[in-house]
Amino acid sequence: MQKIIKQIVKKYSNFILIIAIFIIINMYVITLPAKIIGNIVDLMVDMNANQQEIIMYIFYLLGVAIAYLLTRLPWRALATYTSRCFERELKNKIFSQFIKLKMTDLQNIKNGELMSYFTKDVTEVRAFFFRSISYGIRVVAIFIINIYIMISNVNLKLTLITLCPIIITTFVVIKLKAYVEKSFKKSQKYFTELSEYVQESTDSIRTIKAYFGEYHQLKEFMHKNNLLKKSNNTVDIHSTLLSTSINLGFGICYAVTLLFGSKLVLSGEISIGDFTAFNGYIGLFYGPVSWLPSLISRYKRAQISYQRVDTLFQLEREKINLKNIEQESVSGDIEIKNLTYNYPANIEVALKNINITIPKGKTLGIIGTIGSGKTTLMNLLMKLYTIQNGHITIGGKDINEIPTEVIRNSICYITQERFLFSTTIKENITLFKENYEEKDIMDSTKNSMLKDEIQEMKNGMNTMIGERGIDLSGGQKQRVILSRAFLQKSNIVILDDAFCALDNKTQEGVLENVRQLTQNKTCIIISNRISDIKEADEIIVLEEGEIIQRGVHENLITIPRIIS
Repeated sequence: MQKIIKQIVKKYSNFILIIAIFIIINMYVITLPAKIIGNIVDLMVDMNANQQEIIMYIFYLLGVAIAYLLTRLPWRALATYTSRCFERELKNKIFSQFIKLKMTDLQNIKNGELMSYFTKDVTEVRAFFFRSISYGIRVVAIFIINIYIMISNVNLKLTLITLCPIIITTFVVIKLKAYVEKSFKKSQKYFTELSEYVQESTDSIRTIKAYFGEYHQLKEFMHKNNLLKKSNNTVDIHSTLLSTSINLGFGICYAVTLLFGSKLVLSGEISIGDFTAFNGYIGLFYGPVSWLPSLISRYKRAQISYQRVDTLFQLEREKINLKNIEQESVSGDIEIKNLTYNYPANIEVALKNINITIPKGKTLGIIGTIGSGKTTLMNLLMKLYTIQNGHITIGGKDINEIPTEVIRNSICYITQERFLFSTTIKENITLFKENYEEKDIMDSTKNSMLKDEIQEMKNGMNTMIGERGIDLSGGQKQRVILSRAFLQKSNIVILDDAFCALDNKTQEGVLENVRQLTQNKTCIIISNRISDIKEADEIIVLEEGEIIQRGVHENLITIPRIIS
């Protein structure tokens, strides 16, 4: 992630340089009124004689106010713009990393955790980026410029004595920042847990209502929310301690200035105007010094958020090129030899010694109980997981030697998840691709036996179907997803439990259309029902990751074990 941050900063380095220049000029401008007021105070000893000069200095003050406005507005606007650009770039990088992660890593990232990356973590990093530009440069600039003016225009001893309380306060703030870091880590942890819980609750709301689980869900939410509240209160307390330390140190600074500065005035070493100007210079420290707790707190928060997001960037990405792949594809016989696989976190083998040959243009049916390895086999064929032992070849080429994007462009995989996006029916079928003709899209709905129902809808193909297709029935959802298979011109079609929500009549019609679709394509149909795969050229039966039977429907139907 460090490399990414550097790239973004380099991209906007010209803006940052301009911001820094405007800030430095602005910080110099705000030191001018103290000196002007000091001069006016000295001239007021004889107001009648110095009236014209006093008026001239008043106009100077007006000019300084205008100069302050003209130097402040540009850097404020540019700094805000740059920080938002930084946020946009970082979110793009995070999503790009997420979308290309390997499935072995993706399955270990919870939705709530991922959402916190895009919301809280990016916001914390962006906020520190903005403050490090606006506050950081201002703090450094005002300290350097102001101290130089205090020494050169007023008195060296008075300046050094006055700065001592501020130096001590800075040391105290550095000590207190450890407590801020600790409390914020706990707050971040509780925030993530609450986000994950809300995400799970929204996904399972129907189940919760069906089993009358509202009370327990609410009770658990209130408990987690209370923990977050307490941890946030602790963060606020520690942050308040930082601010209080600053205010206390600043008060002592004024007291020291009053005591020592008055002696210098009485001894004639400085004038009353110089003493007045000096107090004005001290006032200029108040803003930058009071920002230090916020800046330190933001730094610690950003550091924690940075580390969290950095763990995401440390995960291995798939070697995939998302550009210019539409015309590349593979076809031919699919051959699986001596394939054995187990998931990294599991001891038990998911697949054991699998040997299958699927000639081009033929259909393979796979049947088996839940957890028998059907979907795992397809995930390996799609290169969602890395093959550990054994070989898979397509058209005589080892799958590991074929680019991942080419594999997935060649295979239409209708998964058993039946996920629908919260958008129109059309975009759910096309998966947001714009290279399909309207006629082809309508034909796909006709083949999935959904066309008539779509035409009865008020907005037709442009009907919004709600989150996860909540406005559609189970059979309609399945047919929307099946339409993807009829639309995409893939050489290999995989249908994983794609007919379970269809009634017998609709299933018969869709299966007939699938057979027409896959006449010259390689097809794999996975199901728990024999009726879905009875027309397959070969059927294999999986159990606990092994092939226990294989043959055609007429042979397998006579085996009692298969019928059950």
